[in-house]
Amino acid sequence: MNTSNFWADDYPRPAELPSGELPDKVDVAIVGSGYTGLQAAIALRKSGAEVAVLEQETVGWGASSRNGGMALTGMKMEMPLVFERYGKELGHRFWDWSLAAIDHLENTLAEEQIECDFERSGHVLLAAKPKHYTAMAHELEWMRSTLGYEDAWLVSKDQQQAEIGTAEFFGGLADRRSGALHPAKYVFGLAQAAARRGIMLVERAQVTGVARRQGGFFVGTSRGMLECRELLIATNGYTSNVVPALRQGIFPIGSYIIVTEPLPPAVQAEISPRRRMFFDSKNFLNYFRLTPDGRMLFGGRHNLSTSLDLAESARMMRQRMVEVFPQLAGTIVTHTWTGKLGVTFDLMPHAGRVEGIHYAYGYAGHGVAIAGYLGKEVGEMIAGKRASTPFAEIGHPRFPFTRYDKLYLPLISSWFRTLDAVK
Repeated sequence: MNTSNFWADDYPRPAELPSGELPDKVDVAIVGSGYTGLQAAIALRKSGAEVAVLEQETVGWGASSRNGGMALTGMKMEMPLVFERYGKELGHRFWDWSLAAIDHLENTLAEEQIECDFERSGHVLLAAKPKHYTAMAHELEWMRSTLGYEDAWLVSKDQQQAEIGTAEFFGGLADRRSGALHPAKYVFGLAQAAARRGIMLVERAQVTGVARRQGGFFVGTSRGMLECRELLIATNGYTSNVVPALRQGIFPIGSYIIVTEPLPPAVQAEISPRRRMFFDSKNFLNYFRLTPDGRMLFGGRHNLSTSLDLAESARMMRQRMVEVFPQLAGTIVTHTWTGKLGVTFDLMPHAGRVEGIHYAYGYAGHGVAIAGYLGKEVGEMIAGKRASTPFAEIGHPRFPFTRYDKLYLPLISSWFRTLDAVK
């Protein structure tokens, strides 16, 4: 069993993708080479800016190549709560924005000719408890009456076999607008699109400090000093304490994934007849889907830690996979790996400026479509092509204790496990 990222093993970093030296000076420096940073860089370059993307590892090394490949409708916060918290007008903007994010992803793939196995396969949110299915029925009614949304429908427990080959759940809520893709192919395709436009990709350049100067910033890195007029931090769950105010608004949690060997076509058809993406309704949820080459990808978390032992994580994840799909009991697991999600205290993405530094982050596991679209909008804001984005217009909770997540996250984990255990 490999303790490496399956997606990057399946589709390694293209050898022809350039990695340059650290320039002395650029118009805009972007820290982070995932979906957010690369889409922002492309938007800025389209406006004529000279841009360098700094990455402490290699291009796309973080969550952008490690996720489940699910571009989902909505956001982490459920839409009825979004409407309750922010009002009807802004609520509609957030919902429409989330749908536009998937459209933008699809349009980007066409425009840049990125082949990443994208498919509008749809998803099913699976009810882990009977009362969760009842809540889904109310949510569907709300979606139709408030949003006018007709692309979702209920799947009863009796109808469940048509969507998923298990009796583990109590029905679900399906949505046909979501899309599946190969994350590594997508992020490397974005990086190649950026390089074609003359954007400098600088790998192994960990940012060690930021200092204001008249008209811009000095950015210290492990490869030297860079001077820039504007600076964007796009590191999401990998955000460090280099800019303390940014770290105070986000904390990392770990997400863990296993994949099996390729499954026989008959088994694939049995467990996922329509090749949907799935996730359940628990706090410590599991998400799963068939990969493009017919493996079962099964992910989730056992607590909120970012440092679980990968072998032990795989053992627990495999146990849960077999509970859901007993027919996979004899199947070999080939890979186990992890990545960091970036979560804010209000479960909303955020963008804006702190101490003159631009930022965009906080996708809480919904970043495949959202991260890139927000990156594009922030890039357009920096370029003066856009006045704002909805995620810059809401309050952003920040707390000095945020960086001490190893102390408070175990308490939150215990609470979530208790909630999941209650019938």
